[in-house]
Amino acid sequence: MEGIPDHIGIIPDGNRRFAKKLLEKPWKGHEWGTDRIKRVFEWCKESGIKIMTFYALSLENLTSRPQEELGFLFALAKRELKDILNDKGNFVHENNVRMRFFGRIDLLPGSVQELIKKVHRSTKDYKNYHMNVAMAYGGRQEIVDACRKICSKIAKGTMKPGDIDEAAMRQHFWTNGHPDPDLIIRTGNEKRMSNFLTFQSAYSELMFVNKFWPDFKREDFKKAIREYAIRERRFGK
Repeated sequence: MEGIPDHIGIIPDGNRRFAKKLLEKPWKGHEWGTDRIKRVFEWCKESGIKIMTFYALSLENLTSRPQEELGFLFALAKRELKDILNDKGNFVHENNVRMRFFGRIDLLPGSVQELIKKVHRSTKDYKNYHMNVAMAYGGRQEIVDACRKICSKIAKGTMKPGDIDEAAMRQHFWTNGHPDPDLIIRTGNEKRMSNFLTFQSAYSELMFVNKFWPDFKREDFKKAIREYAIRERRFGK
């Protein structure tokens, strides 16, 4: 549909600050933020957006966040993953949503890794929508890992240095298989990308919203889509 992004990226910032504002434990905001993701899916569906990528957990978060908070996050992730696996009425199944989790997944607790693998398998044939979740993710690290894979192939003789181009790099990214995001929205009134889709966001339209993620509403989303529709995308030209 003209004026509607095919792929939207979301940096859902402000969960902890929203919870502190309400005098709750900082990580309580993550629970509210998870529910907001489901609502954003519905708004994307209304708008005709088929692909969405959410930045759930950065690599830096794994070492910078308190262990109690990380424990809460992993328990929350397990709850949501189990619900997808056990409830056929979950929005993922009802809407034929293929789920993909990418990043250095091997750094997550083993129980979370196993559930992610099962969700991948259970939704692999869904084609109506694609929801990607970046966990233990870093854009620079994704590029480094892609370079390592390519170097390994060159060392084995299955690839030549002259074969390296943009397409070859993309094939070795964790996000391989999806187009670049047309629009990236960041909430929380922070105006930076925080290592999110560093390569893929080169020509994305960026919008920064002065609201914490759990307080991000339908009218805020619709406003971002309307602004995207009137922007002239130049792609460096």
